[in-house]
Amino acid sequence: MERLDGKVAVVTGAASGIGRAVAEEALAEGMRVVLADIEESALKETEQAFLAAGGDVLVVVSDVSSGDDMEALRDRALAAFGAVHLVHLNAGVGAGGVLWEIPLSDWEWLLGVNLWGVIHGIRTFVPGLIEQGEGHVVNTASIAGLVAPAFMGSYNASKHAVVAISETLARELRFMGSPVGVSVLCPGFVRTRIDEAERNRPSRAPTPPLEDEGAAAVREVFHQLVLAGIDPADVAGAVLDGVKANRFYILAHPELDPVGGMRARDIGAGDQPADVDIA
Repeated sequence: MERLDGKVAVVTGAASGIGRAVAEEALAEGMRVVLADIEESALKETEQAFLAAGGDVLVVVSDVSSGDDMEALRDRALAAFGAVHLVHLNAGVGAGGVLWEIPLSDWEWLLGVNLWGVIHGIRTFVPGLIEQGEGHVVNTASIAGLVAPAFMGSYNASKHAVVAISETLARELRFMGSPVGVSVLCPGFVRTRIDEAERNRPSRAPTPPLEDEGAAAVREVFHQLVLAGIDPADVAGAVLDGVKANRFYILAHPELDPVGGMRARDIGAGDQPADVDIA
């Protein structure tokens, strides 16, 4: 979609971080924006800020791990604006640790948001985009969807799956002759609140027991890496530019561009996976 003015965007995880920045950039492009997030207070604050700036927005409190919530999000968007053109399936949470020690509740919570949020979004929105013959889907993965750093096993798994699903979706739409575009966003560390994702942890995913010193140290390192990340506005600019150019892989950290090639080299050589630094 080369022209975005007057079009409608739906952004999940829109109350903070990358989602909020993408929504703000979309409004600057003249789009109307549906803001979806599970964190109601932050969503309302974002709505007020955008309305004060003259933005045309609708907010919908949504749990992306719920298919019913995603269908309700689509229905609210269509009722308010009549169409949806850009769908950014961005909501995500972070958790990690040594693979064999990650609690099942962490796996279920993280995959519910990071992976099932994308699955539900595709099932819910893509048929409408195909029918109208126009649209674009952006799925937020991560550089951890192209390589697999240590101590991030559950997160890596979710983001590799998002990359695979995005590649499959792009091929299937192309096979069908559909003009609907697909992009997968693979950033490195960004100054978001993903290191505080526990604040939105549902009651069905109980918090694990108190961490030992080693786990707490890993969490602190992750927190510092997030703080040192790039501004979400820089990522948002890359996202909207990617949509307009119909670019599939959106890599917001040029210094990490070579990282994706490391895996291909390891595969070609049959080597053990090389250590990788995504900081």
